[in-house]
Amino acid sequence: MPSEAADRQAGSRLLELVIVMDRLRRDCPWDREQTHESLARFLLEETYEALEAIDTGDSAHLCEELGDLLLQVFFHARIASERPDGFDVDDVAGGIVDKLVYRHPHVFAGLEVADADEVNRNWEALKAVEKRRSSALEGIPSALPALAYADKVLGRLARTAAPVDRAEATPTALGDRLLDLVREARTAGLDPEQELRDAVRRLVATA
Repeated sequence: MPSEAADRQAGSRLLELVIVMDRLRRDCPWDREQTHESLARFLLEETYEALEAIDTGDSAHLCEELGDLLLQVFFHARIASERPDGFDVDDVAGGIVDKLVYRHPHVFAGLEVADADEVNRNWEALKAVEKRRSSALEGIPSALPALAYADKVLGRLARTAAPVDRAEATPTALGDRLLDLVREARTAGLDPEQELRDAVRRLVATA
């Protein structure tokens, strides 16, 4: 016998979340007081909790944390909808749908691609046209964790024609050594942020 989840149309409960969020915004004193700024820390916390759930491999935990993260998206969209120049959750969803279709011409427009590397190159080329950025580094959030920021910068610079030169500095300077480790991780195809997180987790486990 099919399960209730199998019978339910995909996405139907997202509409329920819209209704619940509208009700909370109207009738809950705490929810009414929230702003984009007051919720910012929760958005960050929920992201890290979802990452922790991925690390543990606990599917039920990940499902819960993704729900908490989804709530933040709907909450911010609900707040934005109250402004004359704002947007709502349909605008958010419509924007990402349009972006995904535009950046996947090999899926939606019949473009032939050889492999995933070509897909990635096409993605970056289309993104560059779409964003009209004046430099390779424009658009990288400086608030990223330091290692992730370094990895993103090195990745962008690696796609430019000029090689990435090290700035003149003391060879033993901590910043230079960390940058070299990020470069080493990229060369090995590893995620430096994840490697550091795993190392810290191993340390915690043996402490």
